[in-house]
Order: sequence, then structure tokens, then C-alpha cells
Amino acid sequence: MVLSNKAKINRELELIRGTMSNFPEGASAEELIKATGLQIALRTMHRRLQILIDRQELKLVGEKRAAKYLLAKTDHSVSLQENDAAVSKQSIQLSEEATTIRNDVSKPLHERKPVDYNRSFLDQYRPNIDYYLSKSERELLAKETATPGGEQQPAGTYAKHILQRLLIDLSWNSSRLEGNTYSLLDTERLLAQGEEAAGKSGAEAQMILNHKDAIEFLVSGAGEIGFNRHTVLNLHGLLANDLLPDPAAPGRLRSFAVGIRNSAYTPTPIPQLIEEMFELILAKASAIRDPHEQAFFVMIHLPYLQPFDDVNKRVSRLAANIPLIEHNMIPLSFVDVPEDLYIQGLLGVYELNRVELLKDVFLWACERSADRYAMVRQTVGEPNPFRMKYRKELQRLVTEIVSQNLSREKAGLVIQESSLKVPEEDKARFRELVETELLSLHEGNFVRYRISPMEFAKWENAWQRE
Repeated sequence: MVLSNKAKINRELELIRGTMSNFPEGASAEELIKATGLQIALRTMHRRLQILIDRQELKLVGEKRAAKYLLAKTDHSVSLQENDAAVSKQSIQLSEEATTIRNDVSKPLHERKPVDYNRSFLDQYRPNIDYYLSKSERELLAKETATPGGEQQPAGTYAKHILQRLLIDLSWNSSRLEGNTYSLLDTERLLAQGEEAAGKSGAEAQMILNHKDAIEFLVSGAGEIGFNRHTVLNLHGLLANDLLPDPAAPGRLRSFAVGIRNSAYTPTPIPQLIEEMFELILAKASAIRDPHEQAFFVMIHLPYLQPFDDVNKRVSRLAANIPLIEHNMIPLSFVDVPEDLYIQGLLGVYELNRVELLKDVFLWACERSADRYAMVRQTVGEPNPFRMKYRKELQRLVTEIVSQNLSREKAGLVIQESSLKVPEEDKARFRELVETELLSLHEGNFVRYRISPMEFAKWENAWQRE
């Protein structure tokens, strides 16, 4: 029997709670992994323990390495519904270190210490000796993002297999993290038909189209591209095309000072240092053997250096996919990544040279991307809790849109109106859920929505003509 995700977590929580009685003086997360026999990563165990703390069944004493978890003396009984609420309360469970960073960078700007570029942050990193990701985290990511026969196939085979879906997902999510207001359906229509969304700026459309060109560049060149000057400069050239005031700026390292909005960090203005550190980033990234360590390394150091006039974060997000595409692992599409946590994670790097918050976001983003492309993974994925939560609403909307043969524009309005009825924190993800489902419909799966073949054929033909 395959357990649902909530049932699986509930079972793990019961096992942890039962095991705690063997540790009257308290236990560390590492000790609990061994004692319970659970095959989970350390960060996952910390998530489970935090749920039990939120339910007031455990308490945490001590700090950092000396931290211990103790059974709390409580008479509270927790129902299954209360437990489910605790499980789903927060999409990304942050570590203690990540929470500290978030609190620090959330202070008013005048309370944060002004800092300049610290070259030792990069100089001190030794590829394959120092790691931002722990061994268990690297092993878990390798398992979660593996694809059938991936290592035996030519570089880029898997990315080419899912290219059309990846173009939409990555273009939309990466642009969304820049404040782009296109919806997923708007993005699909733009990429498929070249039709810009009404009421949106031309710059937003250009940003998405640039992502499409950049992704195609990475996928088509798999096996030849890498962390070298040619690849990264041209990646920037594609992403920044027609978006910078100076037409010569795309694909060129900057030669003047820049600032970062709402940050106490000032990147180096010295062209010679920018050039030197840019080459050092590429050299160290190329030397790293683990593909996910490579990906996270460039997500840290490219934005920190800010080597280009603008568009640095976009370059780092797509460059992070170079080793994943190369090794036929599931790409990082940044699906569902909260913009605020991502930006705060970068601020932690900029102002504190701390990576823990950005790492929590990165690990979660890899997991969500793996879930998105679960249909081609080696093992059967578990049901998506969010999808199960809104199963009835999803059924109703998809059936209505297809059976009534609504246009893309009208479908978007119906989805937008329906999203107003869900909690604020779920609105954006709910819209994406419905839009993704519509884009995934085909002749082999529409029957689950009680749609007749005639209704589906009429709707599909109309959407393809739009």
C-alpha cells in the first residue's frame, strides 16, 4: 500500500515521539535518525522535530551542536486534523541558522551594517574539499533528481525529452522571481503563439522570450557548454537581450559601480577585480565534481560578485542548470519558490556571507522540481498534498473550462476569480495548479474530468489555433 504524503509524515512523527521515551536526558537529531531507523536526511528530521515542537510535544534545549530534543510534559491530545495542519503549515521548513539569517536581513536597512565585496569568501573555498551541501544532502539530491538511464545517455537527453514543459516552467518561474506578472497561461501562449498578454509591458514579454532562448542554448549545447567564459557571457547576452539601456552591455562584464536595492551590500566597482573573480568562479565551478554542489556554488557566487550591469540573478539560476542538464538529472525549474525567501537568502549571502537560508530554499526547490517531473522518475511519487487539498476545485474548474470551450483569456479570468475563494497564501499556487493541469491535458488523460471526446477535441482544436 502506498501511503499519502501526510500519512507517511504522521507515521514518522509517531515513531519519533515513541522513540523519545528512550532518551530521558534528550537526544540530538542525528541520534534520533539512528534510533528510529528512518531513512531520511538530517534536514528532513529537523522538519519533523519542528512539527512536534509546534505541537508542544517536544522542546529544544541548548544551541547548535549542543542542541537536544526533550519530551515536553503536556496533557494536550492532538487530533489527526490538527496534525495535518501542523505538517502543511509552512511549505519550507527553515533550519535554526536559516531563521537567524532571515531575521537579520529583515531588519530595517539602517540597522544593518554596510559591507563591501569580500574576496576571501570565494578565495577560501576549495573544490571537492569544502562543501556548501553536506554529504547526506548531496546523496539525497542525487537520488531525488536521478532519471532512468541518465548517466548512460548523452548529455542533455533528459532535458531534450521534457524541453517544451521545461521552457514554460523555467521561463515563467525565473521571470516570476524578478517580479514579472505574466501568468503561467500567459507564458505558454507567448512561447507557443508569440502572443503578448494584454495589459502587460513589452519588457515582461521580452524577459520571458529571453529565457526561452537561453534555455534552448543550454539544452541544445549540452555536452559542449560548461562553466567557461563563452557559455556564461553568452548566457547573459541572451537573458539581457533588449533589456539594458546600453545595447553593448549584454554579454559584457561591467566596468562601473552598481548598487543593490534594499541591501546594505555594495558590490566591488573595480573592473580588474570583477574580471579576476569572475574567472576564479568559473575555474572553481568547473573543478567541482558533484553536480548539485556546482549548481549551488554558482547560485551563491555569481550574484554575490554581480559581474554584469544587471540580470545577474537570472544568469545564476539558469547557470545552475548546466551540470544538471549535463548529467541528465531533473533540472531546477524553481517551481513554487517563494520570492521573499529567495531574496532573503541572497541577502544573507550579500551581507553576512552566510548560505544556510539560500541552501534551504535551494534544497526545497530541487525537491519541488523533482516532484514536477515525477512521471519519468524511477520510482512512483506520492500524491501531492496541495493537489489533494484542492482536488474538488481543480475538478470543477478544468471540467468547466473544457466543456464550455473557454478561450485562454476567458479561462485565465475564471481561474483568477476562483482563486479569490482560497486562502491568501495559496492563491498563486492554486492558479498555477489549475493552469498546469490544463497545459498537461491530452487524449490519454482527459476522461478523469468527465469530459466527452467531442468536448475535448473541440476545446483542444480551439486552444491550438489561439
